[in-house]
Amino acid sequence: MNKEHSLNKKTDYTGSKQGMWMFLFTELLLFTGMFLLYSVFRSRYQQEFHAASSELSRTIGTLNTVILLTSSLTMALSVNAIRKDKNKISLIFQGLTVFFGLFFLANKFFEWSAKIHHGIYPNSPGLLAHGKGETMFYGLYYLMTGIHGLHVLAGIVLLLIMMVLTKKGSLNSDSFVRLENSGLYWHLVDVIWVYLFPVFYLIS
Repeated sequence: MNKEHSLNKKTDYTGSKQGMWMFLFTELLLFTGMFLLYSVFRSRYQQEFHAASSELSRTIGTLNTVILLTSSLTMALSVNAIRKDKNKISLIFQGLTVFFGLFFLANKFFEWSAKIHHGIYPNSPGLLAHGKGETMFYGLYYLMTGIHGLHVLAGIVLLLIMMVLTKKGSLNSDSFVRLENSGLYWHLVDVIWVYLFPVFYLIS
């Protein structure tokens, strides 16, 4: 009976992981399409993209990169802790990951607000006056960082659920695949930002 239970558990774990990897693959396809679109317009409007990029704050972009990379570390530590039956430590690291995610979104909110305050947003008269190249740059900037921000928000909600489950004891060393899958999602969100950061903030 124990052998059968162990086999079923292994099957459920494998199926869950495979399902998560398939989901992450579809997410990659979504962002790959947007990156390809970005590449096409950047090749057409190189100077305009460079000029628009120089208006973005590299300091905020760098800070957000550090924040998300740190959050990947805390996420990995939370999974490692729960595997060792250290639920309280895992809960702390999950909370830190949520904190870093909220910190990232707060920075992005203030960055967007500053740009909107200066009349730089899709179809604004101020932006349209800069020409088609910069209009396309900021259109892609808001689209891609906006969708990424929604993914960060979704990851935060997911981790809050994991925190509740961890506190209840539903997640432990014998049943941690949901937290592990949440970690995979969070790492994907971080990796996508690692690519977004240079294409928008570090154009040379």
